[in-house]
Amino acid sequence: MFLMDLLIRRCQKGLPRELGAVAKAEKIEPAALARGIASGRIVVPKNPARKHKACAIGEGCTVKINVNIGTSGSRCDPALEMKKAKAALDNGADALMDLSTGGDLVAIRKKILKLDTTVGTVPVYEAVRRAGNAGDVTADLLFKVIREHCKQGVDFLTLHCGVNLQALDALKADPRLMGVVSRGGSFHCAMMMQREEENPLFAEYDYLLEILAEYDVTISLGDGMRPGCIQDAGKLAKSVEYNTLGLLARRAQDACVQRMIEGPGHMPLDQVGYNVKMIKEITDNAPLYLLGPLVTDIAPGYDHVVGAIGGAAACLNGADFLCMVSPSEHLALPDVADIVEGTRVAKIAAHIGDTVRRPEGWRMDREVKMAEARHELDWGGQFRLALYGENARKIHERDGETETCSMCGDLCAVKMVNELFGTGKKGKRRTKIVKRKERT
Repeated sequence: MFLMDLLIRRCQKGLPRELGAVAKAEKIEPAALARGIASGRIVVPKNPARKHKACAIGEGCTVKINVNIGTSGSRCDPALEMKKAKAALDNGADALMDLSTGGDLVAIRKKILKLDTTVGTVPVYEAVRRAGNAGDVTADLLFKVIREHCKQGVDFLTLHCGVNLQALDALKADPRLMGVVSRGGSFHCAMMMQREEENPLFAEYDYLLEILAEYDVTISLGDGMRPGCIQDAGKLAKSVEYNTLGLLARRAQDACVQRMIEGPGHMPLDQVGYNVKMIKEITDNAPLYLLGPLVTDIAPGYDHVVGAIGGAAACLNGADFLCMVSPSEHLALPDVADIVEGTRVAKIAAHIGDTVRRPEGWRMDREVKMAEARHELDWGGQFRLALYGENARKIHERDGETETCSMCGDLCAVKMVNELFGTGKKGKRRTKIVKRKERT
C-alpha cells in the first residue's frame, strides 16, 4: 500500500468518504473528525484488508469499550471464545482484542476477524509461542508475526516499544513490589536480559512503522511498565516509559501511522487524573487506552467495579478508550457471564465519562428523558431508556406489577409529591391498576 493511501495523509488533504458514517455516529462534523485524525488526536483503527463497522477513538468522541477475549494454555476452547466475543458485542463493546495463547492461534484469529467490529492483538504472545520461550524470540520472528497479523486484517496492535533498556534500568534502580505484571512487558524484559540486547521494537522502530504504514494499521503503544499494585504507582519505571512513549508517539504521527497510548494500571484514585493528564501532555493528546485504572487491590471478584470507578475518573480527565475488566480479573479466565457483567459495568463507566466530556454533557437527551420517566412513574419508558433495560425490568417485576417500586410502595415520595402538586400523568396507569384489582 502506498503512503498516499494512509488515513492520516488523506485527512490532511481532504475529507475521506468513509468517515461520513463514523462522523454521523459520533454526532460531529466530518471535517472536524478529519482534522482530529490528521492531528493525531483521534484514531479510527480500520485495516483496509477487512470490511467492518469502524469506530472513532479520541478527542470529541464518545468513550469506547474494548473487551479482551482469547484462549489460554490451560483452557483452550475456541467456540467458547466466540460466544464471549458475541456476548461482548451484544452488550455494547466497540472493539475486541484477541489475546489467545493456546491452540491454533491463526485459526482462532481468523474467526474473530469475521466479526463486524474493530479487532486488536498482541503479536508478541504468538511470537513467544512459536519460539518456545521469550528469550528465544528474535527480531526477525517478531516482525514476521507482526506483518502476518497486519496482513490477516487486524486493526490495531499492542506493541511494547517503550519497554527498553532505559526502562529496565529504572526498574532495577527503583524496585517494585509487583515487578512487571504486563505479560507483553515481561516477555520483552526477558528478551532483553537473556539476549543482552535492546528491545527490537524500540531499536528498529522506524522499520516497525514501515510495516504498519504498509497496511495502515494503528499502533497501540503498550504500557509494559504499568504498576501492578497501588504500592508501585509512584515508582520510576512507569514514568520513564511515559516519556519514551511520548517520543515514539510523535515519530508515528510524523510517519502518518495512527497511534494511541496505553496506561496506566493500578494506582490510588487521587493519582488517576494527574497520570492521565501527564500522558496526554507528553503524547500531544494522543488517544488514551487504559485497563481500569484499578484503584484498590483488595477486591478480587469485584475488580470490574474497581476498574469502572478508576475508568470514570480517568475519562473525567481525558481518557478515551476503556478496556473491560471482568469479575474474574486476577482469578481465572473469564466465562461468558463474566464478559457480560464486565462489559456492562465498563459501558456504564464510559457513559459516565461521556456525561462530562460531550458538549451536551449530563444534559443529554437520554438523561433528561429518564428523569422525566421516573417523575411520571413511567416504567416502560424507564426500561427503554436504561442502558440495560431488560435487567432493570426483571428486578422491578420480581415482586409483581406495581405502580411504584416495591421498596416504597404506597409511601413513594414521587407519587405523593405528584398528587400534592398535581403533576405527573396520574390517570391512565392508575386506572388500569385499579381496574385490574377490581377484576380479581
